[in-house]
Amino acid sequence: MARVLAEVHPDAHCELDHGSPLELAVATILSAQCTDQRVNEVTPKLFARYRAAADYAGAERAELEEMIKPTGFFRNKADSLIKLGQALVERFDGEVPRTLDELVTLPGIGRKTANVILGNAFDVPGITVDTHFSRLVQRWKWTAETDPVKIEHAVGALVERRDWTMLSHRVIFHGRRVCHARKPACGACVLAGDCPSYGLGPTEFETAAKLLKGPRVAELTELARQHREAKAR
Repeated sequence: MARVLAEVHPDAHCELDHGSPLELAVATILSAQCTDQRVNEVTPKLFARYRAAADYAGAERAELEEMIKPTGFFRNKADSLIKLGQALVERFDGEVPRTLDELVTLPGIGRKTANVILGNAFDVPGITVDTHFSRLVQRWKWTAETDPVKIEHAVGALVERRDWTMLSHRVIFHGRRVCHARKPACGACVLAGDCPSYGLGPTEFETAAKLLKGPRVAELTELARQHREAKAR
C-alpha cells in the first residue's frame, strides 16, 4: 500500500508555504483548526512583517492578532507565537532547534508539529500523525492504536525510517483527496483491492470518482480505473 501511494501521489509535499524553519514552525502553529490554504493566504504578509524570532518576541499583540485573525483562535495563536519567539531568543539564539526533544519544549509546538518541522525543514525523518493520518492508518488496519504517539511508533515500525516523512505526506494527501472522513471514494481508490475497510463509501466507480478532490482529479480517476481493471483480470 505504501508503494502504491508513492506511485499515485508523486506530488505529495508539505502544503504549508514556508521558506525557513521558523516560517514552517509559525505556519504549523497557525494551521491548528484551520486549512493549509487559509494559512497560506495569511502568511505572506505575516512573514514579511516578522522575519526573525526576535520580531515575534517583541510583537505588538493587537497587530499580530489582527494579521492572523482569519486562521481562527487568533488570541491563543498570537500568544503561542510571541512566547515561541521569546523562547527561541532566550534559549536557542533565535534559531529553531533541530531535535525532537528540544522542539517539544517550545510554546505551541507539540510532537506532531515537531515532526513536521524535522521532516520538512531539516530532512530528519518523522511521522506526522494528524487527523487524516490517524483516520487512514486505522481504516487500513495498519494499527489499532488511537493515541498519536503510539500510532507514530506503530507505523514507524512498518516502514523504513528514511520513508517516514514522505509516507506522512502521501497518506495525508490521500486522506484529503480520496479517503474522506464521511464519504471515502472507495470505488475510485487505488487501494481498493487491499483496503480492509473497502465499502465505507460508494463502490460504484462513477459515483466514487465524483468524490475525488484536488488538482489531479483526472489523473487520480485514470489511475483508479487502471488499478480496478488490473484487479479484475
